[in-house]
Amino acid sequence: MEDKNTKKSLTIQGVVVSDAMDKTVVIEVITRKVHPRFKKIMTKTSRVKIHDEKNVCQVGDRVIAVETRPLSKQKHHKLVKVVEKAKLV
Repeated sequence: MEDKNTKKSLTIQGVVVSDAMDKTVVIEVITRKVHPRFKKIMTKTSRVKIHDEKNVCQVGDRVIAVETRPLSKQKHHKLVKVVEKAKLV
């Protein structure tokens, strides 16, 4: 049985699109949803800033982030792990 005051932490998965800031990376999260009336798959992209304490992420990496307390004005997630490193061409 779960306590009433604890909530399930929200995890998101996305691709790093910017690593120009110190200890912060910007990821792009893609969500797909079926339109209720037209039955067409709608794609929505959103950009989220996440906290990367050790600066391990690079552009193109696929990462998992978890929701946390507000770390700054726009950062509300922190890095959990890097799922897949970017392929260098």
